Amino acid sequence: MFMQKEYLKRNVDADFTAWAKSKNRKPLLVRGARQIGKSSAIRELSKLFEYYIEIDFEKRSNRIAKELFEKDLSIKELCDELSIIYNIPVVPEKTLLFLDEIQSCLPAISSLRYFYEEMPDLHVVAAGSLLEFALQQIPSFGVGRIHSLFMTPFSFSEFLQGTGKKNLHEKMMQASPEKPLSETTHKILLKELITFIIIGGMPEVVAKYAETKSIYECQKVLDEFINTLDDDFSKYKDRVPASRIRDIFETVLGQMGRKYMYSNAAEYANIYQIKDALNLLKQAGIIYSVTHSSANGIPLAAEKNPKYTKYLVFDTGVYNRYLQMDMSDMLTGTSLEQINKGAIAELFAGLELVKSFPNTIKNSLFYWQREQRNSNAEVDFLLNIDKNIIPLEIKSGTKGSMQSMFLFMKEKNVPYGIRSSLENFGQLPDVKIIPLYAISQWREYFFNTFV
Repeated sequence: MFMQKEYLKRNVDADFTAWAKSKNRKPLLVRGARQIGKSSAIRELSKLFEYYIEIDFEKRSNRIAKELFEKDLSIKELCDELSIIYNIPVVPEKTLLFLDEIQSCLPAISSLRYFYEEMPDLHVVAAGSLLEFALQQIPSFGVGRIHSLFMTPFSFSEFLQGTGKKNLHEKMMQASPEKPLSETTHKILLKELITFIIIGGMPEVVAKYAETKSIYECQKVLDEFINTLDDDFSKYKDRVPASRIRDIFETVLGQMGRKYMYSNAAEYANIYQIKDALNLLKQAGIIYSVTHSSANGIPLAAEKNPKYTKYLVFDTGVYNRYLQMDMSDMLTGTSLEQINKGAIAELFAGLELVKSFPNTIKNSLFYWQREQRNSNAEVDFLLNIDKNIIPLEIKSGTKGSMQSMFLFMKEKNVPYGIRSSLENFGQLPDVKIIPLYAISQWREYFFNTFV
């Protein structure tokens, strides 16, 4: 029996429940960076079942179970042995079998396809960190026989609900560019937004804030996580030194909000080594890429240019704490411009967009830029509904020109754009204003317009 603190509800819980109740389900593989709440969410799911077995392949206490997966056993034989070891029945439709840290047991990853083929009525869910590295070692991994679900840290919406601000969350969800919030509610949401940007969305940090309401206590938890993050770099790949990965990670932090320049990292490695380290960080879920697209049509990826790429670290709290940012200005100011020239606003927005995507596939972020003599322009993000492209400009305060966005709209014949800032909801000709704290809901505000 696992003793854990009160579970803070996640949006992904509904996806877990839907999978559990599905008649045509496949073994579920939960993917994402370390310590983002994968195991806790699955333990919460286990409450729907009569029996529950959890096997953590990194724990020595589960060594015997690990050895079973390494033997040439049928799925029926394997389940019979597991039932004896844990003294828990393995019964289709009644038992949830959870294989945690599965990257530490490659035969267990391979077994997932056989669970689907030989015992499809048994609920089997697996999770792990650095899974992308392990999957590369299994060329015949069960395509079509396994369902993947990608998890991220808490979104701002989840943060509000998890910290007891459900009424405030409902007010935010009911608002729109056509129906702005009252200024009082808007200011309260801005205060919550600043807090969330400072501490980030790592589940343990959010839980600590829900318990103590102390940013200082949250920062101590972040410090502990950063120490484990540094330790994890040594696990990414034998041929890439951990120190090099750490150095490249720090160059990503230093170049947040702008095109990544390999020349700024050249003192640590050559271009091929830099690309290798960046790819490992992406595979581990530690950074996300935002790639330039010419955006002449859908899909945006069809005209992407990887030479123009920005990178986002996966959590604002980790970003702030890793760089030892002074948060006092954020807590007392009315702008985010003082934090790394406003890059924190773009980071937050990008992460909220990632969290708003369906969690069944890996999604990509795109932006647009033009580099011409005396005519540079950049749109922070490009979104799309159906066959329509929507430019998104991020502002770290309540003001700022939109010359780049209007240029893009004219050049690409795009009818609408979005400005997201610390402003309240509102509208301008051809532009919808969405507060940063509500940017993850952008799709709802345009759905009736385009679909």
